[in-house]
Amino acid sequence: MAKTLSELAEKMRDIDFAMLSTHTDGGAIGARPMSNNRDVDYDGDSYYFTWDEARMVADIEADRQVSLSFLGKSGLFGTRPFFVAVEGSATIIRDKAAFGDHWVRDLDRWFEQGPDTPGVVMIHVRADRIHYWDGEDEGELSGASLTDAGPTQAPAPFL
Repeated sequence: MAKTLSELAEKMRDIDFAMLSTHTDGGAIGARPMSNNRDVDYDGDSYYFTWDEARMVADIEADRQVSLSFLGKSGLFGTRPFFVAVEGSATIIRDKAAFGDHWVRDLDRWFEQGPDTPGVVMIHVRADRIHYWDGEDEGELSGASLTDAGPTQAPAPFL
């Protein structure tokens, strides 16, 4: 049975890292690990912090279409793997007032002056489509289902 956004959010609660993929110069794909800083009450929006001069910032400014890949826990004793692929649009946020809702003290390790660190930016990814697999079940959320109104029928899987 297809899952709702709330059900996916619950399964994603313990996933801290995602691979953020962007389109780079010449059409290549660049991917890098990004921590969601335990900001895991997933509602279709993801937030990440980085440096303004990072390659991914330039990539996003040239092409806002990005993807996120998440891998949940799996184990030997009956725990099924859980995978989530998100396609969405990214925005670079430079307004430090907007950082507060997503900033956690652990980020101070990389950004010594906290959200006031010169050159820090926030990446906001808004999901357009979410595909998930849990070892037996798969499905997709897009459009109205991203507001948790209910899942859509899953089309043929995309690769």
